[in-house]
This record gives sequence, C-alpha cells and structure tokens, in this order.
Amino acid sequence: MRSDATTVAGYLAALEPDRRQAIETVRAEILANLPAGYEEAMNWGMITYQVPLDRYPDTYNGQPLMYAGLASQKNHMAVYLIAVYADEETREEFVAAYKATGKRIDMGKSCVRFKKLDDLPLELIGKTIAEVSVDVFVTETEAARQEHKKRK
Repeated sequence: MRSDATTVAGYLAALEPDRRQAIETVRAEILANLPAGYEEAMNWGMITYQVPLDRYPDTYNGQPLMYAGLASQKNHMAVYLIAVYADEETREEFVAAYKATGKRIDMGKSCVRFKKLDDLPLELIGKTIAEVSVDVFVTETEAARQEHKKRK
C-alpha cells in the first residue's frame, strides 16, 4: 500500500487508528534514537529516514540515500533497516538479538514485518537505528558501490 501523502502528518492521518498508534510509537522510538544528520521525510510512499541530498548527492537514482523506513502495508506494518540489509554480520547479530527477545521474527532482506506493536522489540529497533552515524553510513555505501563496480 503505497501512500500518496506528501507529509508525515498526512501519512499518519490517513491510517486506521490502531495502525496509526503503532506507527506513531515506532516512529517515536526511531526519532529518539536517530543519529544527527539524518532527516525524516516522505519518500517511496512511506516515512523515511535518509541522508539529505546536500550531504550525499551522488546517489544512483538521484534520491536521498535511505537509512530506514516505516510503513503500513496492506497485510502488515514494516520497519526497513538498510544498514542491517547491507552487512551480513550486522544482519546476523540483529536476527540473533531479535530472537533473544522471545518475539517471533518476520523479516525480509531489509524489512521487519509486524502485525501488531507487541510483535516488535522496540528497544532493539531503537538500538539498531542508533548504531550507524551518517558519516559511517555514507562511507559504507561508497565502499559497497566501489566493490559493485569492480565486479562488473
């Protein structure tokens, strides 16, 4: 369910009350832990936490570099954690920490899906968001792009 909302407030207002409450709670956790330099915006039909173009304009698609996202989809809600997706060791550590909470993990490559707020370990989401500064994220992104170019 891609949203046409152009503001976070508009996105939240369009959600059903139970979804709005869950998304607002996760959003508050993300914002409380978001390292300085990232910005919250609406992009790709969801709430995104991204590197502003004036900090890193050299993206492959001309869009801000997304660090995390938050969305209400048709059958679930999701937190997108790009730093977890980008590094296998980080992903393994995240999955192990998630399982250690006793909650059932439902995860794609970068998205952690949840149907209700109780399914999501909020403290782990906050800790994961807090771990990667903008400078480190940009450096790791550039290194991955260079590695990708070498393989072509």
